[in-house]
Amino acid sequence: MTDTTEQALVDAAWPYWECEGEIAKRYFDGATDEDHAFYLRAQLWKELHPVDGFFNGLHRELKDLVDRFPEVDRSIDRHEYHFLLTQLTEEFNHYVMLADIFEHVMGRKITAEDTVQLAEEKKLGDIRRAYVEDELTKAAVGFTEGGGARLFREGAKLSGSTVNDMTAHAMEIIYDDEKDHYAEQAKICVGLIKSDDDMTRMKDAIRAISAQRVAMRAEMFPGAMTADEIEEGVRRLAKAVRSVAAAEAAS
Repeated sequence: MTDTTEQALVDAAWPYWECEGEIAKRYFDGATDEDHAFYLRAQLWKELHPVDGFFNGLHRELKDLVDRFPEVDRSIDRHEYHFLLTQLTEEFNHYVMLADIFEHVMGRKITAEDTVQLAEEKKLGDIRRAYVEDELTKAAVGFTEGGGARLFREGAKLSGSTVNDMTAHAMEIIYDDEKDHYAEQAKICVGLIKSDDDMTRMKDAIRAISAQRVAMRAEMFPGAMTADEIEEGVRRLAKAVRSVAAAEAAS
């Protein structure tokens, strides 16, 4: 039952995750240095504010974790503390690698003003904040974090130029760090689902957050896919998921 429930959650998100990947793939095809600089400004903001609406910014999260150090093996398990510390240092390493790429394409040092929160990213944060007030839908926020790492999966395939090689190196590391995040969060989701109504609420939240993630990527990678192409892509992928599920149920 657990595996079935986890798969149902993945099926709800998968069309949107793949659409995020397709947007990035198309954008990177023939991207100029200026194109790289544009998306990096937004992605760098995201690295400094991971899962905005769920967490409180990398600086604040690091400070809070340092402040909790005296509680290790008292009110907080050392393994949990190590997990949180690793997660935050990984996020900062992601920023470091992507900032190096930004400096390469810009030919200068990065400044605080170079990172920007785009409008669709702000909407994504607002949607998350609305969902984190409820324990069930808060888990959906965690599950959808990273969009299945599809951006980084596609970026890791790049080659043929210095910026592409730098991007592939960075995004392969980020993909390895983040590709299994959804699976860990899925276990939390499954533990909270006690009824059909819970499942419906969870999947509705996953779809709403994931749809806004696609809008965020479309703004971050302008011109990669039209709104109609995105709508059709999500519809086609969702249909494919339903077909597979129906075939498995009949077997």
